[in-house]
Amino acid sequence: MFDINEIMKRVKQANEQAIDSIKKSFEKSEEIIGRIEVPSAEKDESVSLPEEEEQIDAYTQYQTEILGQLFGEDMGILSAALEMLEMEDEEELSFDLELEQNLYAVLEETMSRIESLPEPESVSYQKDDPRWRQFGILLSGIVSNLNGHDLSGMDVEEHIPVLEQKVVSIVRRSWGIDGRSDLLDMIRYLAQEGYILKYRLYSEASLPEELMNEDMDDEDRESVNRTWRFVQRYKGQYASGFLAGWDVGRAAMLTRWGCYLGWITEGEAVGILWDLSQKIAEELHSWREFAQSYLFGGLMWKLLCGDSSAESYLGYIADAATDLLVGKPEDDGGQWGSYPWPAQRKIGFTL
Repeated sequence: MFDINEIMKRVKQANEQAIDSIKKSFEKSEEIIGRIEVPSAEKDESVSLPEEEEQIDAYTQYQTEILGQLFGEDMGILSAALEMLEMEDEEELSFDLELEQNLYAVLEETMSRIESLPEPESVSYQKDDPRWRQFGILLSGIVSNLNGHDLSGMDVEEHIPVLEQKVVSIVRRSWGIDGRSDLLDMIRYLAQEGYILKYRLYSEASLPEELMNEDMDDEDRESVNRTWRFVQRYKGQYASGFLAGWDVGRAAMLTRWGCYLGWITEGEAVGILWDLSQKIAEELHSWREFAQSYLFGGLMWKLLCGDSSAESYLGYIADAATDLLVGKPEDDGGQWGSYPWPAQRKIGFTL
């Protein structure tokens, strides 16, 4: 994953006059230049790191082509920055117990910081409340924020070829989804199993070897060991349902992407987001908790993948959640704050 701050720093050093226009374009195209979420192992968690690196290399080439269309004469500056960052990415930290402990500390500090952010009290939504539609869209808020997507309606971007191709590339390369059937299968998996089930299996295993099979290589086994240690550390604090934010947030994003690409109708997307909204409102209690769930699931995913850039990834998520909760200094509050979390319905009779 490229570091957007480093890109901006190098571009500024290269050409002071070009920086303002590039920064404005970055705000609309952050996902293209590296601040994207890449859940590449969601369907097949046996994907090896060399295969992931090949995907990243191919995507870097795609970035260069698209950025050439977007930035024109400034492309030379940006290409040089991307090349330097690609060289730096080869010097990743090795995953060891010390790094794991550091990531636990970063996670806990970041979740505590999110907990301290202001948020409106939850409110009751009636079954036919029109606010459910926008609430469902806002469940995709973290991924949308990271990718510079619009959150005002169902469409994530304007319908122009370069942006449509951008979304197709994310869905195909990062998720292995190539049409309606794949899309619905993945949304169904996230809604019914996802990391909630994965966390439960890891928490119930008394030893990591119970989760291994004879076909696993050393890298796969170490991935299981890392994730088992993570889950064992936190299983007394968080139940499996806490992972609902991580699963539902990504399912909501896939729903909007699928609608934008015409793989599902808007009516179908509204129905899917309604179901996802009911699920998440039963499991979690606030936007803050939703963001914490996303941080928690995001680190579990990074541990499974063996991606030592997990700390910067947690930072991106925290920044996105902060924007959504309180907004930037120039904003009048965040988008999540405009749609309070649905209060859980009380069971039984009221006298």
